[in-house]
Amino acid sequence: MPPPAAFYFDLASPLAYLAAERVLHALGGPAEWRPVRLASERQSVAREEIERRAQELGLQPLRWPEPFPFDSSLAMRVATYAASIGRVVPFAQAAFRQAFAGGHSLEDPDFVLIAAAACEMHPTAVLRGAEMRSTAERLEATTAAAVTAGVSDVPAMLVGTHVFEGEDALERAAERMRIEAIDLAPSDARYELRVQQMGSSSA
Repeated sequence: MPPPAAFYFDLASPLAYLAAERVLHALGGPAEWRPVRLASERQSVAREEIERRAQELGLQPLRWPEPFPFDSSLAMRVATYAASIGRVVPFAQAAFRQAFAGGHSLEDPDFVLIAAAACEMHPTAVLRGAEMRSTAERLEATTAAAVTAGVSDVPAMLVGTHVFEGEDALERAAERMRIEAIDLAPSDARYELRVQQMGSSSA
């Protein structure tokens, strides 16, 4: 089995949105979704390129929130709370779609709560969880740990000690996971895994 990976995202990042729509299918193994506050301001200047890439991926036409960039602090605290109750993936997907498919700024608490409601998170519990000091501290700690691991922007994938950043991070991380799966396999299984990998590469 491929080694576990971590997917780092910030809900303010349109590139992380593009990755989030694909991460469940692009990797050859599981990934832990980790919310961090690392969205880069420079992602706002490549709108046409990001729109084109969304079209290539078969996603809904990308709609830009107003304002953009927006302050994702509340949304990211909710994502951190969602992670603590095992709902970070559905919440993040719903929130990304509110922002970049619906064109709604996640600075507005209403749209954050709509995303939370889509994955059956009660609004009162969501707001209470988002305001807890422990939630903010957990988000800060996850962000600091990501930086220590070498993550400087999102989206990013961490496979072992290898960091891959950018919209193509998923493909590079998937390749690394395949390599590590071969390295970790018992010696009598490595040949078969390599043959399977060569076959998939030539397909």
